[in-house]
Amino acid sequence: MAQPDSVSKLGIRGLIVIPAVITLAITLLRLAGELAHGPSALFNRAPGGPWAIVGIIWLVPVIGIYFALKLTSRGERPRSLLRAIGFPFLAVVIIYILSFAGSRINVQQHFRERLIYGYTTFALAAFVTWPGWPSLFRVLVAYAYSARLPVAVVTFFALWRQWGTHYDAAPPDMPGGASLFIKYLGLGIFPQLVFWVAVTVVVGMFFGGLAAGVAQLVRHAPRAVSREEPKAGE
Repeated sequence: MAQPDSVSKLGIRGLIVIPAVITLAITLLRLAGELAHGPSALFNRAPGGPWAIVGIIWLVPVIGIYFALKLTSRGERPRSLLRAIGFPFLAVVIIYILSFAGSRINVQQHFRERLIYGYTTFALAAFVTWPGWPSLFRVLVAYAYSARLPVAVVTFFALWRQWGTHYDAAPPDMPGGASLFIKYLGLGIFPQLVFWVAVTVVVGMFFGGLAAGVAQLVRHAPRAVSREEPKAGE
C-alpha cells in the first residue's frame, strides 16, 4: 500500500548530500578541463556545452532513480504509480506542444523572447509533475538547486573574467554590448536556477516514477510465485 508523501527537511538533506557532493566534483572537473582546453568531446566550450561527456546533466536520470528507490525503501511510495509516471509524461508532452507552438508563432527568433518563453515552458512543466509524487518532487527540487547554485557562481566568475568556457559563451543572437549584470541574468541566473532546475525535476520525476514501478514489480513477484506453488502433500 502506498504511504503518504511525508519526507522531512532533515530527510531531504540526508538524501541529497552525497549526490550534491558528487555533482559539485563533476562541475569542478569540467571547469578545470575547459580552462585547460581539454578534448571537446569531454569538455565542450561551445555555448551551452552540448553533448560534453563530462557534465552533470547525465546524472539526472540516475539521480531520479536513486531518490525514488531511497524513498520507496523508507515506505514513502507514490500514492499511484500511474500518477507517478503519468504526470511527468504529461510534462514532456506540454514541453513538446509549447515548443512547437513557440516555433510556429516565431517567438524563438529573438534572444530575450526565446529565453522567457523557454523558461516559462519548462517551469510550468516542472510544476505539472508535482501531483505525481510530491516527496520525490521536493527532493529533486532541493537537489537541483544544490547542483545548479555552484554552476551559477562559476558562471559569474567566468563572465567577469572572460574565461572562454561554455559558462561564459554567449549564443550568437545574444545582444551585444550588454552589461555584466544583464549577461549574468541571461546566461547564469535564469538558465541555472529556472531552466536547468526544471529539466532536473521533469527528467528525474519521469525516471523516478519508472523506477518505482519496476521496484513494485520486483517486490510483488516473489509473493505471486509463492501463492502459485502447490502446498505440501497435494
